[in-house]
Amino acid sequence: MATLLPRSLALAENLIVKNGNKLLAASAASSIPSKQQVRHLNVHEYVSYTLLRDAGIPVPKFNIAKTKEDVVKFATELQSKDMVLKAQVLAGGRGRGTFKSGLKGGVRMVDTPELAGELASKMLGQLLVTKQTGEGGRICNMVMVTERKFPRREFYVAIMMERSFNGPVIIASSQGGVNIEDVAAENPEAITYEPIDIIKGMSDEQICRVVKKIGLQDQAESVMDMIKKMYELFLKKDALLIEINPYAEDAITGNCIQKELFDYRDITQEDPKEIEAAKFNLNYIVLDGNFNEAFKIILSDPKVSAILVNIFGGIMRCDGTKVIEARKLIAESGLRIVPRDDLDEAAALVVQLSEIVALAKKAGVEVAMSYKKGGGRGGGGGKGLCPG
Repeated sequence: MATLLPRSLALAENLIVKNGNKLLAASAASSIPSKQQVRHLNVHEYVSYTLLRDAGIPVPKFNIAKTKEDVVKFATELQSKDMVLKAQVLAGGRGRGTFKSGLKGGVRMVDTPELAGELASKMLGQLLVTKQTGEGGRICNMVMVTERKFPRREFYVAIMMERSFNGPVIIASSQGGVNIEDVAAENPEAITYEPIDIIKGMSDEQICRVVKKIGLQDQAESVMDMIKKMYELFLKKDALLIEINPYAEDAITGNCIQKELFDYRDITQEDPKEIEAAKFNLNYIVLDGNFNEAFKIILSDPKVSAILVNIFGGIMRCDGTKVIEARKLIAESGLRIVPRDDLDEAAALVVQLSEIVALAKKAGVEVAMSYKKGGGRGGGGGKGLCPG
């Protein structure tokens, strides 16, 4: 996570959501400089559309409905045969999800108000199961009715607070509409970075460089206006990230949310344990998936003596402002974890530790671990070694 600007002291309640469902980061100014608290919030896609629209950034026409009748009404008002019906569920993979009612797909193309109403009746009040919800699924209480766009090209544009640049930076790519972390890993040259001087602000010359690098010279004026509005929103909301993915020639999606958006919180989409933790200002994140089972399988092999865990942060750093305190906690926890920042160093060390454990087992002795004063090395902690 990027570090905060000096003006961004304390009680952090700004959030960024990617495409209406992917949480990133947050921070806002406060009158309590001695305490910093980050509150996580996930909002529905229609909130993202609303924020961008209010900032003067064009988005497709849309409306939100909670009943079949409203869906038919709003679809009729669009006066179009190209519409999209989107289940408002806080999870990724909605398009490939399946409702417990049997309906496949939480994002459906429709060409008549009647079809929109028919599909909505099978979405509303039903559980949608996606790759992110787990088998239990999540309840769909609302659907978004929006006009369908047919973009010729898709781009990625974001403004993010990044510690490696000591301030905000414009991040852009000609490869939009996909996961930007995948682009960063597979084709890093496709991403351009333009640091912004927080004192002088963003210049037209900088924006022009970005526009040229991603191949949007033919739309330079409109793109420059859009990026300027993004930066205004970035400053106004005291955000850490504002992302538009994809930025298309005739359709835009993206989002940024701030403190007042907690009014949009939909607790029916949240884990009860996370809700309870929030009452005590705790960030409790439930991690679904198969990593627990993977560790069980690995540890069931008696030949395994050490495990290398690589935490990859995509285009962002994994460490935060409390990295020193985190290392101290690890060092004093009694857990056999050795953090390293460099992957090559971590790989070499895990081999050494494995050999030590193997020799100890052969000699019939146990290996005890202790840290030198100061704990582990490095400043970011991306890799963890877990001797078995």
